[in-house]
Amino acid sequence: MTPPRLVLDTNVLLSALLFRSASMTWLRTAWQSEAILPLASRDTASELLRVLSYPKFGLTAPDRDDLLADYLPWCETVKISDPPPVTPECRDPFDQPFLVLALAGRADALVTGDRDLLTLADSFAVPILTPAKMKAQLPE
Repeated sequence: MTPPRLVLDTNVLLSALLFRSASMTWLRTAWQSEAILPLASRDTASELLRVLSYPKFGLTAPDRDDLLADYLPWCETVKISDPPPVTPECRDPFDQPFLVLALAGRADALVTGDRDLLTLADSFAVPILTPAKMKAQLPE
């Protein structure tokens, strides 16, 4: 069975990588067991690195490298065409690369808890799901 191709937004990844909250531990296990295939682009990886560098997280460069090593090797890298696919405008410009990646990577879903992205769910070509809804769709 082919694993679902998923775009995971930065906040979802932070919850799985950094906070290891009980509600998101399944996600890390899912990509490491190849139950899902996360997609990444240059822009989404840069956004993750940018956010991991926030002083409030107190991460050293080796800490960030360790976290990225727990995620990026499991990803399929998607090259975004120039011009990129046309997406609906999102209120937060930092969310736009995730919409572009979902289309360019032929994602099965974009997984997010971000309200700005969730409000586009009815009008976007790729399903936009909360982590809980995505988890419910995966085989046990």
